[in-house]
Amino acid sequence: MMRNWISAKLAGNTLLISLILLSIFHILVLTKIVPSNIVWGGRSSNSASNIIALELIALLVTLIFILIVALKAGYLKISKLKKVATVGIWIMAGFFLLNMAGNLSSPSLVEKMVFGPLTLIMAVLAFRLALEK
Repeated sequence: MMRNWISAKLAGNTLLISLILLSIFHILVLTKIVPSNIVWGGRSSNSASNIIALELIALLVTLIFILIVALKAGYLKISKLKKVATVGIWIMAGFFLLNMAGNLSSPSLVEKMVFGPLTLIMAVLAFRLALEK
């Protein structure tokens, strides 16, 4: 049923673009162009070193997600990592669902109204890509 809604190619491409934009967003937070009080529930802005550590971890995870999607979508053809990509995309779908729950329970309005729906869309896209053989 979900395969009829959106093609795997469109899901993979949309997810890659979203993750690249998310990477840019994390870099903008790290460079203080975007205020840190709109991320991490607004609770990490008290400590500059804390926000840097959290954002570096988030950036690293996002870059790993880009690699997994590129593998699963067929942009990177490394046959030894095919099963890793399949497991990884399922993990990503679960991660995005959990992240969405966190965003929706955040005291930050930006996280609730912007990032909550975006992570739901990313979860659906990851789930669709995971269904592809």
